[in-house]
Amino acid sequence: MTRTPPLAPADDTFAQSLRAALPAGTLDTTSARYLEEPRGRYAGQTAILAKPRTTQEVATLIRHAAQARVGVVPYGGGTGLVGGQVASDGPAPLILSLERMTAIREVFADENVMIAEAGAILADVQQAAADADRLFPLSLAAQGSARIGGNLATNAGGTGVLRYGNARDLCLGLEAVLPDGQIWNGLTRLRKNNTGYDLRHLLIGAEGTLGVITAAALKLFARPAQTGTALLVVESPQAALKLLSRVRGSFGEMISAFELIHRQGFDFLSETMPEVRQPFAAPPEWSVLIELGLAANIDPQAGLEALFADAAEAGLVSDGLIAQSEQQAKDFWSIRESIPEANRRIGSVSSHDISVPLGAIAGFITQAGERLARIGAFRINCFGHVGDGNLHYNVFPQPGRTRADHENQRDAIKRCVHDLVDEMGGSISAEHGIGRLKVADLEHYTDPAKLSAIRAIKAGLDPLGIMNPGAVLRRL
Repeated sequence: MTRTPPLAPADDTFAQSLRAALPAGTLDTTSARYLEEPRGRYAGQTAILAKPRTTQEVATLIRHAAQARVGVVPYGGGTGLVGGQVASDGPAPLILSLERMTAIREVFADENVMIAEAGAILADVQQAAADADRLFPLSLAAQGSARIGGNLATNAGGTGVLRYGNARDLCLGLEAVLPDGQIWNGLTRLRKNNTGYDLRHLLIGAEGTLGVITAAALKLFARPAQTGTALLVVESPQAALKLLSRVRGSFGEMISAFELIHRQGFDFLSETMPEVRQPFAAPPEWSVLIELGLAANIDPQAGLEALFADAAEAGLVSDGLIAQSEQQAKDFWSIRESIPEANRRIGSVSSHDISVPLGAIAGFITQAGERLARIGAFRINCFGHVGDGNLHYNVFPQPGRTRADHENQRDAIKRCVHDLVDEMGGSISAEHGIGRLKVADLEHYTDPAKLSAIRAIKAGLDPLGIMNPGAVLRRL
């Protein structure tokens, strides 16, 4: 296996060379937020921080890093959950923040295309689309701080995947700086472009290990004429899947979201975020949040009422609420979007972003609980995008204990969950990526031929190993 050359630290000599080549103010003081990640598992090193304003400046930074063999850690909104945005070991890197590159360069409303720079905040991209009477459907809890470059670099998922796909499916073209400092001008607006290997799909999901995304051509969509939102109580995860089949039969591709919520999520909200309004006097064991984006000639209230009546007759739902106003719909979504923050405040022993085939979801939930009970007593909060098979299966200490009390069990818990996922033909990373957290998991569970190809691609594009060293692949 080929070993990459050793990296050098981003020291004062390197900083002086950057200052001589870049406009004043490009380099900045590294503050704590660039050295932290949301789950507190990794802490970055004090390093040189660069905030370029243009793609040319990004290219200059990468060229200097390549010449000096200095590692580069691309930084978006810092919201990633697998440690991809912080380098906790190795020589001090150059942290390259895209936060000044926030322009919406152009919107082609008739083409349903937007050109946005990588540092644009996701919520601002959504608003720019809305201002043009269009929809950019990527939606996730961190959209107020996550940046579109990071969303693409991690192939973010979110609540709209069922209808619109992952971030990969929402991108037509990219502008990026490759590991040797070359600028790839791939901002095509074409929907058909069969000219050799698709660099766009190599860079999307590569987590900054093959280059730095600086801008993207994004797909826009017509805004649904109206929406319908319901929170329905289901008997079990199996009943939720049967309900999904009925919703698809009635509404086809007009399902925008289908989210599974376990009672533990409501309990954690009551415990840590009592200000979040809860719709049920007693939280149900299982519920689903459904959103429909409908044509103008379909009445969302009537459609959801008919769906509820049909599902109740079939024994799939026992109770539920249909949003009667936009505010009530927002309140329903506030519950779902607040659960990750409540989880963070409780403090998980081990969190898992996994996917399994839809038909295996119910079996996975049952078997995972049984297997974990052999390790110890835990609270489990299982929720997520059940319509696309993506569950967030998170394991927490019992009341009165903390995750520190179970640190010696963390690896066993993770292996227990991931082994079952693997047995069921699933993925140990559905939408969060690999980062630094799951490098060993990638090595353990990935098909050897695929892993060999990944390493060959990395060696071919980044032979010096400067791009986000230690993320996705172990540095050799």
